[in-house]
Amino acid sequence: MTRTAKNEPPGVVWLGTPHFPVAARTAVGDPQLRENLRRATTTIRSRRLAAVGELDDWEDLRTAGAAVKRAALRHLDTHLLRLEESVERAGGTVHWAADAAEANRIVTELVRATGEREVVKVKSMATQEIGLNEALSAAGITAYETDLAELIVQLADDRPSHILVPAIHKNRTEIRELFTTTMGQWGRPAPENLTADPAALAEAARLHLRERFLRARVAVSGANFACADTGTVVVVESEGNGRMCLTLPETLITVMGIEKVLPTFADLDVFLQLLPRSATGERMNPYTSMWTGTHDGDGPRDFHLVLLDNGRTATLRDTVGRQALACIRCSACLNVCPVYERTGGHAYGSPYPGPIGAVLTPQLAGIEHAPSLPFASTLCGACYDACPVKIDIPEVLLHLRARAVESKRGPLPSPEALVMKAAATTLASPRALAWAQRAAALGGRVLARRGVLRRLPGPLARWSASRDTAAPPRETFRAWWRRTHRRPGQ
Repeated sequence: MTRTAKNEPPGVVWLGTPHFPVAARTAVGDPQLRENLRRATTTIRSRRLAAVGELDDWEDLRTAGAAVKRAALRHLDTHLLRLEESVERAGGTVHWAADAAEANRIVTELVRATGEREVVKVKSMATQEIGLNEALSAAGITAYETDLAELIVQLADDRPSHILVPAIHKNRTEIRELFTTTMGQWGRPAPENLTADPAALAEAARLHLRERFLRARVAVSGANFACADTGTVVVVESEGNGRMCLTLPETLITVMGIEKVLPTFADLDVFLQLLPRSATGERMNPYTSMWTGTHDGDGPRDFHLVLLDNGRTATLRDTVGRQALACIRCSACLNVCPVYERTGGHAYGSPYPGPIGAVLTPQLAGIEHAPSLPFASTLCGACYDACPVKIDIPEVLLHLRARAVESKRGPLPSPEALVMKAAATTLASPRALAWAQRAAALGGRVLARRGVLRRLPGPLARWSASRDTAAPPRETFRAWWRRTHRRPGQ
């Protein structure tokens, strides 16, 4: 794919936040955040399990989805060129963007060409990844998010913290207060006597957005899938805002990661069963919008498809890590992850939080920019069990952990390397191991409090700062064995 690999791309755009351990410590200390996350993820998990349990062939569907995505990635260059041909044959225009800066420039120029200074947006991970809203704002163009959760995040001048439910970190009371204090600043009267009832909040958002839908001449969307053989682009959503954005404006600009392409339209059969059950616990999405180029008197007059690389070609070169590109953005891995449930999405410093973010972000942005993310996991494997396309996230995490260590390796051995070498030497000698166990038992008596080593000295303090380690037993197994199994006369 030489057309998209001009330079090494800078990757995702949020990576100015503290390393995950620092950010996570702050998040874990927020009891309201933890309660919001616990309630939301528990509800989504239950709905997903019920929806998946209805299908006897769920594992077969997962296998089929994994096979289609991996086959598509193996021949990605061929499928992308075929997609370009199909879209242009249907009346659309295809643009190729090597990185975030190029994608933002293309979209900005397309909007300027229409003479408009406002756009409505469908929820899109790709545009969050490249920082499109900020780029448009710098060019004097206002982007209005129309997804309810994205609207909440935008009104709060916040960042999304979940792939599917960007405002998962806020509860209904917080949302009511936000709507009451901010909606009046956007040209409409502030809602009066607004309650925290979900229906009332949704109605307030609907009234807030309706005028923008009706006057918008330009829309920007992402894409869940695109079919190479027909040029059809697909967006699935639950609120109807996507349908409004995809049909009413005169110009539609879609920004899509190159990994979203499917070889054929028939492949949608598998993914339109996998995605809704994994994402929202529904049999099918309430709104599934498909469009193929442009049609006179029906939908936008101009359609532009921006194919975004931004680190994806580089990720394809990694035979282990490339499987992360099979992700269909369902967020099932987030909802089962014990780490995400306690820290939320902001701690990951990326538009892609949770387990998939821990493997995708370091590859798109470069491991040197996100070295702590592969360690943001317990390696429990729940993410792999939940993934509808069988991405082995624990395998990729271990792979990236090794890369993170290698990237920091200097000419001299690191303290960690010296400790590992000493451990290898000790474990290779029964006599040395026995002495080490005795020394550990003595040290434990000094440092332990109620059987737990709460704070170790020196460099080991980084280990004990986030873990409660059981104190070494006073008697080793070998000593116990000799004492209890000694034969008479020995």
